[in-house]
Amino acid sequence: MLQYIVRRLLWTVPTMFGIILIILGLLHAAPGDPATQILGLGGGGKGEVTQEGADIEARIAKFKHENALDRNFLVQYIGFIGPFNVRPDGHEWFGGDGRHPWGGFVTLDFGVELFNRNQAIGEEIRRRLRDVTLPLALISSFLIYALALPIGIYSANRVGTRIDKVTTLTLFLLYAIPVFWAGLMLQLGFGKTLLDWLPVIGMHSRDADQLSRSARLWDTVKHVILPVAVLTYGGLAYLSRQMRSGMIEVIHQDYIRTARAKGLSEKAVVLKHALRNSVIPVITIFAAILPIMIGGALIVETVFDLPGMGEYMYKGLLERDYNVIMATMTLSGAMTLVGILLSDIAYALVDPRISYS
Repeated sequence: MLQYIVRRLLWTVPTMFGIILIILGLLHAAPGDPATQILGLGGGGKGEVTQEGADIEARIAKFKHENALDRNFLVQYIGFIGPFNVRPDGHEWFGGDGRHPWGGFVTLDFGVELFNRNQAIGEEIRRRLRDVTLPLALISSFLIYALALPIGIYSANRVGTRIDKVTTLTLFLLYAIPVFWAGLMLQLGFGKTLLDWLPVIGMHSRDADQLSRSARLWDTVKHVILPVAVLTYGGLAYLSRQMRSGMIEVIHQDYIRTARAKGLSEKAVVLKHALRNSVIPVITIFAAILPIMIGGALIVETVFDLPGMGEYMYKGLLERDYNVIMATMTLSGAMTLVGILLSDIAYALVDPRISYS
């Protein structure tokens, strides 16, 4: 097991280099230019407004040089991977104040925002992950598994019954609902437009700082109910169907019939014998759920105006901030690799027969 984990970690390094290469290539191929955006030439950019008669080309060239956007693709790729500012001949790749614009993935620095040179991207991502994105992702992942496994088991043991058909139809409908539409409908239904039961914007009320600790906690809970619901329903529908399929396949095996023939109760047969093997495909999905929750929170955090990493990625896309886009998308890729590794390790815990040779 230890050798397998070490081998997988070593393979992670070239895999991450490939992910960074693809992201940077897509970024270069996409339309939009941060230089024209920040100088007020990008059709609504929030940068400074150009003055009539100003030398636009010179200003764009100066901005690109200061942020290493005029370097070739290979130099930008090397610069984002790590702190390689000094070339073998003693000259700097990027120039400037000694700190290259992108910081370096290997140091988890990520440089600074193009639109706000005083804002370190690494610090901003850590704050958003800690305060918003990661807590919501963990809560949603817990709810997905806590609800999907019992639903899948219950439905598998009642195949063809009315309750199984209703459950299947309901879950398929949930899975088909687009996330952004579900978020907007929940805002309309539970917000001030109709029921006025829950807040629909942000993580806290405006006066949250003046509330007591318990009142502030309750205020936060009310704000995250709808975002968590939107993050949960799709994964719940998919995972429960996977659990149902796996359970149906297992309960028709010979060893399950043998266990029943021995006089074991149906509860013991299902939970002790069938569940252990039917849950293995579900563990594979764990590799994707948490990274998707974190990296795919873009829509949910944008709809509910939550200051998380997804909203930060969306902001970077709108502003063509290459530094923010590279940092957030690369981290999402890294978390996916970690999720895959964790799922493989969990395989061995569930079924020791799996070989890692």
